[in-house]
Amino acid sequence: MEMDGPVGANALDAEKIVGKPLDRVDGRLKVTGGAHYAYEMQQNSLYGFVVEASIAKGRIASIETLTAERSPGVKLVLTYRDAPKQGTGNHREAHPVLTGPVVSHYGEPVAFVVAETFEQARAAAYLVKVEYDREKGQYALPHHLALARVPHQPDGAPADSEVGNFSDAYANAPVQIDVSYSTPLQSHAMMEPHATLAIWDGDKLILHTANQMLNQGQRVIARTLNIPLANVRLVSPFIGGGFGGKLWVNADAILAAIASRYLKRPVKVALTRQQIFHVTTHRSDTIQRIRLGTDRDGRIAAIGHDVFSGNLPSEQVYEAAALQTRSLYAGPNRLTRHRLVPLDIPVASSMRAPGEAVGLLALECAMDELAEKLMLDPIELRIRNEPAEDPEKHIPYSSRHLVACMQEGARRFGWDKRSSTPGQVRNGRWLVGMGVSAGTRGNPLRFSRANVRLDPDGIATVRMAMTDIGTGTYTILAQIAAEMLGLPMGRVRVDIGDTIFPEAAGSGGSFGAASSGSALFEACHALREKLSGLAGMDPNTAHFGDGHIATGERSVSLTELVGSGVEADGEIKPGRNNQDFSQQSYGAHFAEVGVDQDTGEVRLRRMLGVFAAGRVLNAKTARSQAIGGMVFGVGAALHEDLVLDPRFGYFVNHDLAEYHVPVHADIPASLEAVFLPELDERSNPLKSKGIGELGICGAGAAIANAVYNACGARIRNYPITLDKVLASLPDQA
Repeated sequence: MEMDGPVGANALDAEKIVGKPLDRVDGRLKVTGGAHYAYEMQQNSLYGFVVEASIAKGRIASIETLTAERSPGVKLVLTYRDAPKQGTGNHREAHPVLTGPVVSHYGEPVAFVVAETFEQARAAAYLVKVEYDREKGQYALPHHLALARVPHQPDGAPADSEVGNFSDAYANAPVQIDVSYSTPLQSHAMMEPHATLAIWDGDKLILHTANQMLNQGQRVIARTLNIPLANVRLVSPFIGGGFGGKLWVNADAILAAIASRYLKRPVKVALTRQQIFHVTTHRSDTIQRIRLGTDRDGRIAAIGHDVFSGNLPSEQVYEAAALQTRSLYAGPNRLTRHRLVPLDIPVASSMRAPGEAVGLLALECAMDELAEKLMLDPIELRIRNEPAEDPEKHIPYSSRHLVACMQEGARRFGWDKRSSTPGQVRNGRWLVGMGVSAGTRGNPLRFSRANVRLDPDGIATVRMAMTDIGTGTYTILAQIAAEMLGLPMGRVRVDIGDTIFPEAAGSGGSFGAASSGSALFEACHALREKLSGLAGMDPNTAHFGDGHIATGERSVSLTELVGSGVEADGEIKPGRNNQDFSQQSYGAHFAEVGVDQDTGEVRLRRMLGVFAAGRVLNAKTARSQAIGGMVFGVGAALHEDLVLDPRFGYFVNHDLAEYHVPVHADIPASLEAVFLPELDERSNPLKSKGIGELGICGAGAAIANAVYNACGARIRNYPITLDKVLASLPDQA
């Protein structure tokens, strides 16, 4: 099916199973150890360990491997001198490793040691001696803005956009805001490390690997290793978190595959926590300038957003932090620009709502600053700039209930009790304040296929190359099939995470549930038609329930119809709806913080997110996703900071002891997510929207605005740490 029009009434609208807060169908496997991840697949395998470059830019002058090769248990030490020729491209097209003596960033693999045990491989890796000719590099984004260029991504949104005459409108606006914000480098910090087990069967490769998008990964592996696509199979039924860090193929997969082919034995590798920071991808830091020009009533006449981010010179991926600015608020004169600075540090790529997550940290705080200058309530300012249509594309929204989210959140949170003047509310030594932010995230749809089969035992089996990165994919797919076919949840089996199944979008970009679920919806719809035909019933009036198909007084058990089994396929792909309608999910974040008047310590006291994201497929997993995103927002606002040494181009705090993510002590008990009832008939057959990343979008800005309301310290350089707060505390604190 191609999405070219509104979705009418369908079997999901009954919501007897879909939407309910059902437990995860894979939950028992996970808590009992029955869910096997890539590194846990049991094979008679050898173990690999990566040797990283200890410089950020230069060339290998010499590399001595003999001592390592003679170490106990070692089977292979692979370097650029004996690695095979590989395909090339940017990191989204190919991932060649050990291709020559040039070092392009710190931590780049320069050797790969394989041994009988992990300990032997690790010990031998430290015996590989590498000498370098070091070259001068460029590492820190703020130091090299003069080298910025316009990035070019042929398949993505344009880097720049302009509507009307921003310069004149801004210059003539009675009220102006011109502020700059910066966000730091960040690392995904998922629980499961990047890991792969490689097995060759003749000329065919099987990779048990932690990868969010298997069909995409299959293509990258084939291109990199110069082998036919049909000879590559990726298997990943369970993934221990990804957050974008496993969207793309990384060195573990390529090195394991190459070594396994050389040695004719399975080879597995798991990157250490420390290696993940340099060997895989991260989020770029950003420097953002926001300019807002309004009339004296706060209606925006000019809105501008400039963004700088960095990446390797060979890459075109940039942090699209101005995307939400193109559609969130009304205003006739608009300008957004993205610039990419070439840096000699590891590849920057997608991480936890790329673009909006960091863009809203700037835009929504600038809106707060504007509200104060206008002496307007921040929510009222946003309502006054609610657009009637997409202000840049001039097309209608598929659905938009941002104002309703703001109003419902204000009611639930007690926003009317907020003091508009900072520093007026105290609780002992704590200065207490409230903040608000709008949230939005794009709602994409990607091509996906699904197969569903009903067997004589009454079990329906769903098959597709979809992944579950902890988000609840197994559960929502089971709910969709159960609802469509009139079966109890226990009679649905979901097989995903394998490229031998029909192609699927994978997990990423908040498109996973909509894309895979819509393909399954179509497959189930086709199966319903087949079963109706076998029963001699009209598929438009036949009712499926309790394992039967019925019409009028006649009811037939499905097991009586299927013979040796009946199956059907379905697919979904974007159509005109993506072009004719502006599609986003929306939310409003509310935060209350305390700031210690003496130390500047910030403590989150409570937080609320109210979201409108189409049909909720599972109330429990949706809430879990939203709360998880809000916790990420806490980290972005207060904690996360991947510190770069600008002299040597490496990340100093490359472990979870020093790269701080929020833990239980950082998160209050009062953190809640609420979804407003909504069906988006222009979105997809499920009438749902993406929510996987919506929770993080705007959450950090609400906290930053609450900090200002609490104590009057406006911190524009994230994260908001106590040293910055102390330096900015006004006298009244």
